[in-house]
Amino acid sequence: MALETRIYQKENNLSLGKHLKESLNDIYNSRFLARQLAERDIKAQYRQSYLGILWAFLTPLATAAVWVFLNLSGTIQVTDTGIPYPVFVFSGTLLWSIITEAINSPSQSTNSARGLLSKINFPKEALIISGVYKLLFNASVKIALLLIFIFLFGLGFHWGLLLLPFAIVGALLFGTTIGLFLTPIGMLYKDVAKITSMGFSFLMYITPVVYAMPKEGMMRTIMEFNPFTPVILTSRDLLTGASPEFLTYYMILMVLCLPLFIIALLLYRISIPIIVERLSA
Repeated sequence: MALETRIYQKENNLSLGKHLKESLNDIYNSRFLARQLAERDIKAQYRQSYLGILWAFLTPLATAAVWVFLNLSGTIQVTDTGIPYPVFVFSGTLLWSIITEAINSPSQSTNSARGLLSKINFPKEALIISGVYKLLFNASVKIALLLIFIFLFGLGFHWGLLLLPFAIVGALLFGTTIGLFLTPIGMLYKDVAKITSMGFSFLMYITPVVYAMPKEGMMRTIMEFNPFTPVILTSRDLLTGASPEFLTYYMILMVLCLPLFIIALLLYRISIPIIVERLSA
């Protein structure tokens, strides 16, 4: 009697194609869970608050008010921005808050669900998608209030506003991609969150958020190489009706963000279960 011969081969657990397919399936299958998590977090965010959703608007407004006051008082001299300075600085700080919120979203969503991750097996992508839902909600409120603000300063309707939602989605993609790369490291080392916070506080001042890009000099060179610059400037130009100066740079950045987002998502999918297991041990 002949014996049957079987050959066992080690499964390639690092197959990126397999992980990507499973990740996309989990994103689709967990869409209802992601929406429930987002609704819970949005309601909890503004529960027991008199001002509620206005807090999303007040922090950038307070920052802008400080810079407007410093400019009007002559403490600082800001070069010509081409539009009323209150509109320039408020739109800049609001757009900056949208990007930084997108960067922090994956880490915040994952850390807030750390208890669930160690007890319940569910698609980890649901946390990312719930964060995206929250980002879209908060960004929509901010942009709606910003539109009212700029109309008060006489900047009426123009066709560039129709493209503004695409620029905002691009800003969210840009921020979320950075956040996905930072989240696994941030869960292992708490110093990462503090370093990131300090770093972005500094980065805001080498990005044309509260003052225009210089016409020449070292600061202009730094701003031109700063990847945050085209995101801020293109969104602001579409908002105010100006011709987007860095549109080509912005489009290249968005094209690069798509594969980087996929890589970051796969890294998140592979690393988070290992990190949670390690932290729970």
